[in-house]
Amino acid sequence: MNISSYSREELTQGLERARSKRNSGQQSSDDAVRVMFAPGSITSENIDEVYELYSRISEEQFDTVVVVESHPGSAEKKLPLPSFKSVTTPLGEVMANDRLRNDFCDEDDDFFINDEAFDSSSVCLYDQLMMLQCSLKNFSVVSIQITDENPYIVKELAYALEEILASKNALVVFCCDLDGSHSDEFEMLMSHYKDENFNSMMNYLSSADLSMRGAGTFLAGLIVSRRWGLSLNFNHTTHSDTRNLLLGFAEMQHQPIFG
Repeated sequence: MNISSYSREELTQGLERARSKRNSGQQSSDDAVRVMFAPGSITSENIDEVYELYSRISEEQFDTVVVVESHPGSAEKKLPLPSFKSVTTPLGEVMANDRLRNDFCDEDDDFFINDEAFDSSSVCLYDQLMMLQCSLKNFSVVSIQITDENPYIVKELAYALEEILASKNALVVFCCDLDGSHSDEFEMLMSHYKDENFNSMMNYLSSADLSMRGAGTFLAGLIVSRRWGLSLNFNHTTHSDTRNLLLGFAEMQHQPIFG
């Protein structure tokens, strides 16, 4: 069952259950999350993990959310941003942040307001928005799509996100998936990340063994997290081959307080 079949009440209750469970285990987020790695499609099979993910943000925490997803080959423009003024889900309307969208287009020629890749039947944006509508009180949205997962384009996107959003009250949601049966692939990427071997990470994009959906999106998220000095956390509490190894978040690292 897709998330569109859930009511606002059902989604809100799921978030409250996840939040209560985390608080009882003394795992409070303290409003530190800046980046999320979310599944491209939210269904009854993964929604409990999604509840846990989205329970880490509070309703007043962000003014804007940027949702990034990959659709290789779907448009001529490399990094299109849909032109909509608002987006409507079964839970209501969310306004676009037109000023922020223009900031990206002013940053580089590969960012372009274009609807060619925006097919409402395949984009991840709607599923994320329904969770966000139950998690945040008032927010606007910007949708960015990667239609060319060339390493240069991925790095260009990551650097633009890092620079433009660094001082803004914004959450970035990167939509990507990797089945639990490919844990070796995940561990290899994390090893490169730990060693700051970004060239090897980028070479992964052209690998014949690529199993990840939204690989360019995921790698852009890793670069942004590193440049912001965030701490990565991935949910590997379950061990099913169908679990999404990439579901996780990146949060600000707590600094020690000296009296």
